[in-house]
Amino acid sequence: MGQRLRCSFCNKEEKDARRLFHSQQSWPEKVSICDDCVLLSREIIVKKDGVTPSVEDYPKWDDFRHMTPKKIKAFLDDHIVGQERAKLIMSVAIYNHYKRLSQIGLPTSDGVTLTKGNILMAGPTGCGKTLIARTIARLLDVPFVVADATTLTEAGYVGEDVENIIKNLWIAAGRNVERTQRGIVCVDEIDKIATRNGGSSSGRDVGGEGVQQALLKMIESGVVQISTEPGKTRPQNELIQVDTTNILFIFTGAFTNLNQVVHARVGQGLIGFNREDRFEKADDKILAQVQAQDFIKFGLIPEFIGRIPIFVPLYDLSEDDLMDVLYKPKRSVLAQYEALFALDNVKLVVSNQGRRAIVKEAVKRKSGARGLRSILEDIMLDIMYELPSMANVVEILIDADVVQGISDVKLQYMKKAS
Repeated sequence: MGQRLRCSFCNKEEKDARRLFHSQQSWPEKVSICDDCVLLSREIIVKKDGVTPSVEDYPKWDDFRHMTPKKIKAFLDDHIVGQERAKLIMSVAIYNHYKRLSQIGLPTSDGVTLTKGNILMAGPTGCGKTLIARTIARLLDVPFVVADATTLTEAGYVGEDVENIIKNLWIAAGRNVERTQRGIVCVDEIDKIATRNGGSSSGRDVGGEGVQQALLKMIESGVVQISTEPGKTRPQNELIQVDTTNILFIFTGAFTNLNQVVHARVGQGLIGFNREDRFEKADDKILAQVQAQDFIKFGLIPEFIGRIPIFVPLYDLSEDDLMDVLYKPKRSVLAQYEALFALDNVKLVVSNQGRRAIVKEAVKRKSGARGLRSILEDIMLDIMYELPSMANVVEILIDADVVQGISDVKLQYMKKAS
């Protein structure tokens, strides 16, 4: 396998960059630079003259025009198994968002203003919520950051301020404000900041309703002030203003028991002994019927959920889906381990029965696709410890007996020349 081309400055692979420029001379070594490093270099140079690069220096809609919804979904299909409806909704939402950005500053014939469509993804753990958001950001090559809602509190209390989300995005954007203002923010575990009893709380809830209130202005359109240095209250810190109008916010959460809230609403007119049985059979699709009032009943305040018009339901992955997740995507868990062992010139082989046993264990643990890696870590621990000290091992075989703990990992050694 030939050496992969990378940016000589940020080490980004060619496949992850929109463009990679190469030097004409290859001695003593070919030098390459990606488009992001070119823009960052220009920013450093022009700032010496007191000039700040404009948004025109950064990716425009023309750069994304070839990204039709079908092409976006095709890219997601290469990296995400299952969740067909979710990938379709996300493809259209992302396409419309960046098409809207193309109209900024341009007059419209009828005076219509295109508003931002923030996104809420709900589904069980390990079903691919964060992975979908991360994959889209990689496709579009825009700044991206994941924040954990459980660490956020109201300003003045112990914990992270919501402004830190934008600060982390600014850092991910190479500390450029214009690029920051076209990025994507994924706020995970958003269901954990639901109010305790649903609706508005009468007392102070600094980690629940308080955080929702703090997020209101940020997620729709507003200017957020962030400091360039660590520390919240240092008066000497330089403050930077970031307009969040064009930042796309994607919220994700498991929303455990939300299906019961939907059941209570849609099943009010149903009577009979088989009522619960009908609900059980429809459990995997009940989230498709969720409405804003269900999220409000769950504990999100009306003002907050009203700023998130697009809802994306995700479902538990089936056993066959998990089997595909294990080895089919370009960056599958199994492919990563194969590459890891290949660095020691050892071939990793997992039999079909071994793969099925791994998947069955993940289903038993109810941890979704995320559980596949932890299972493999448990299986590989001893051999990864011993292998660097062993000689002449050329192949490692993992079958169902190994996964179930009946036998040890099977090793094949290099045959000695006769």
